[in-house]
Amino acid sequence: MTNLITFEGMKRLQAEFDQLWYVERPKVVQGVADAAAEGDRSENAEYIYGKKRLREIDRKLKHLGSRLKLLKVATPPARPEAVSFGCWVTYENEEGEERCYQLVGPDEFDVNAGRISIDSPVGQALLKKRVDDEVVIRRPSGAMTVVITAISPSRS
Repeated sequence: MTNLITFEGMKRLQAEFDQLWYVERPKVVQGVADAAAEGDRSENAEYIYGKKRLREIDRKLKHLGSRLKLLKVATPPARPEAVSFGCWVTYENEEGEERCYQLVGPDEFDVNAGRISIDSPVGQALLKKRVDDEVVIRRPSGAMTVVITAISPSRS
């Protein structure tokens, strides 16, 4: 798994960590303490749910904390000649439809937002290719041939 991340991706992960640590967790801890003060915990739904939610938050914080320590912020080259991490790649498929994606690390991929993982089959197929290169992308639904039409350090 790639340990690279964009600056924006790092900001998003750090914001998620901070939200959980400084806002969500204290709120849930207070709710659990209040529910525990009410007496019998075995049938106290608020207490039981609060403890479960606290475990979920702690698990997420542990994961985010360990990833944040490993990740390295990488910026795309100012004038990319070939597809690399952080670049925006536009390609045209066999039907003439254009798609534009940014190659990012696995911690920040979001296909709906146009960000695909550099570790994915599509990301791997596009990596190191140049404008006008024909690329075969192997997908579960079958191979697709595309032509790279543009490479940019930012969304055009």
